[in-house]
Amino acid sequence: MYKYDQYDQAMVDARVAEFRDQVRRRLEGKLSEDQFKPLRLMNGLYLQLHAYMLRVAVPYGTLNSRQMRALADIAEKYDRGYGHFTTRQNIQYNWIKLEDAGDILADLAAVEMHAIQTSGNCIRNISSDHFAGATADELVDPRPYAELLRQWSSFHPEFLALPRKFKIAVIASEADRAAMKLHDIGIRIVKNDAGELGAAFYVGGGMGRTPMIAPCIREFVPLDQLVMYAEACLRVYNRHGRRDNKFKARIKILVHELGADEYTRQVEEEFAHLLDQGIEPPRAELERIKTFFADPAFETGLPEDIDRSDPEFALWVDRNCVAHKAPGYVSTVISLKPVGGIPGDASAEQMRLIADLAERYSFDELRVMHTQNIVLPHVRKADLHALWSALDEAGLAAPNLDQVDDIIACPGLDYCSLANARSIPVAQQISERFAANGKGKILGELKLKISGCINACGHHHAGHIGILGVDRKGVENYQLLLGGSEADDTSLGKITGPGFDEAGIVDAVEKATDVYLARRQDGERFLDTYRRIGMEPFKEALYG
Repeated sequence: MYKYDQYDQAMVDARVAEFRDQVRRRLEGKLSEDQFKPLRLMNGLYLQLHAYMLRVAVPYGTLNSRQMRALADIAEKYDRGYGHFTTRQNIQYNWIKLEDAGDILADLAAVEMHAIQTSGNCIRNISSDHFAGATADELVDPRPYAELLRQWSSFHPEFLALPRKFKIAVIASEADRAAMKLHDIGIRIVKNDAGELGAAFYVGGGMGRTPMIAPCIREFVPLDQLVMYAEACLRVYNRHGRRDNKFKARIKILVHELGADEYTRQVEEEFAHLLDQGIEPPRAELERIKTFFADPAFETGLPEDIDRSDPEFALWVDRNCVAHKAPGYVSTVISLKPVGGIPGDASAEQMRLIADLAERYSFDELRVMHTQNIVLPHVRKADLHALWSALDEAGLAAPNLDQVDDIIACPGLDYCSLANARSIPVAQQISERFAANGKGKILGELKLKISGCINACGHHHAGHIGILGVDRKGVENYQLLLGGSEADDTSLGKITGPGFDEAGIVDAVEKATDVYLARRQDGERFLDTYRRIGMEPFKEALYG
C-alpha cells in the first residue's frame, strides 16, 4: 500500500494545525457557524442530528493493521466505542465533540490517514475494486492509478469549489465491483487491439434524486494522459455545472442536458488544449507509486485442498471466500452484517481483532468494501479454519456475502440530519425475518440496499431489491424498488407502487422473494428472474 513521503506528511500535518486553529476560533466565538461550516466540511466534519460526525478517508479502501488499530483507538477514546464503514470505503464516527476534532486529526496523521476532502464540493475519496491486486481477472492493479488521481485531486486549487461533490472510481477488470458506472467519473483500465493499456472513461453517472448510468465518452485514453483527460472532464463541468440549483448541480445533469456527444466534444477540445500544458505528472511518479503496490511474498507449492468436514465452516468458505490470483490463496470477506446487527458497524474490540488477523494471515493488509464489509485480500487456504474460528468467536463469521442479509444501509434518521426515515431498524428486521423463516438459506445472490432519503447513500437504486425511506405527511414511508444492479450489468431499480410502513416494508420484501422462489428457473438469481418475468407478478403479490 502507498506510504507517505515527507511532502504527504507535511501536507497532512499542516492541515491538522490549520484546523486546530479554526476549531479554537469557533469555540471562542470568533467564527460563526456559517463561517465555520465550509471549513469543517473540508475536513470531513458534519453536524448531524445529535452530535458532530467525522468521516475519515480510506483511499481506495486500503489500510493496514496499524491504521485499523488507530481507528479502533479513536472509536474508544472520542466516540462511543464503534465506527461505521460506509459505501465510499470510508469510516464515520457519529458522536464527536468539536473540541476533540483537532486531536483526532492529529491521531490520524500519525498513521498516515486524514479526513481531507471527505465532504464539501470537491473531489472526494477515490474508490476502487476491493479485490484489487488479488483477483486474477484484472489487467493490472488499479490502485496505483487511483493513488495518482488522489495526489492530483488533493488540494487542487481549481476543483475545491465545484458545483457539487464529485466521486471517481477506478477498476481494471470486466467485472465491476466498485459501481463504476454510477460515479461522476468511472474509469476502467482496458487493453486496445495493439495490446496497450489505457483507460475507458464513463462520465455522468450517479444515484440520488436523479439516478443515471454514466455513458462511455471515450473508449481509450493512453495511461500517460490519464490525469490530463480527467482534468479536461472536470474543467468542462466546473465551467458549465449549475450553481444556482443544488438539485441540478451534479455532472450527470450537465451531461444529460448537453447530451453525451456535446459534452464529449467539449472535453476533447479542452483535452487538446491541455496536451501541451505539461500538467500530466512525470511518468517516474507513477512508477514510484507502483512500487508500493507490488505483490506480497506469496508462498509457492501451497495446498489447494480445504477440509470441509465442519458444515458451518464449509458454508462460510463457499460464501465469503473469493478466488485469488495466487495458487493456495483466497480473499476473505469479513461480514459486518450479523443477524439483527447494524450494517457496517464495528466495535473497537472487533477492529482490533480484524487488525490482528490481517497481520497474522493477510500480509498486514485490509480492504474496506463499498458494501460495508472488510476484506482480508491474501489468505492462505491452509489458514482458513483458524481464521474462521477466530471470526466466529467474535461474531464476525456470518456467511452472507451477497445474500439477502448482507444489507447496505445508510445511518438514516437515527443519525443523519438529511434523512426522512430510519434505515437501521428496517435492515435489522429484514435480517431477523429471513434468519427466522429460513428463506435466507435458499435465496442465493440477492443484493438489498436501503436509503433513508433521496440522497441514496444506501445505493437503493442499485439494489436487486431497494428500499427508499420518504416522509409522507410526517410519517415514515418506505418505497420498494426492484431490478437494480451496480455490477457490470448496471441497471436502475424501478418503484413497485405505493409505499409501506415499517412493518409493511419487511412483509413486502418477503413477498417479493416468494415470487422469485416460485418463478425462478435453474441458476437464476433474483435479478435474472425479475428481468425475465418483469414487474407485474411482483406487483400482483404486493398489492393484489
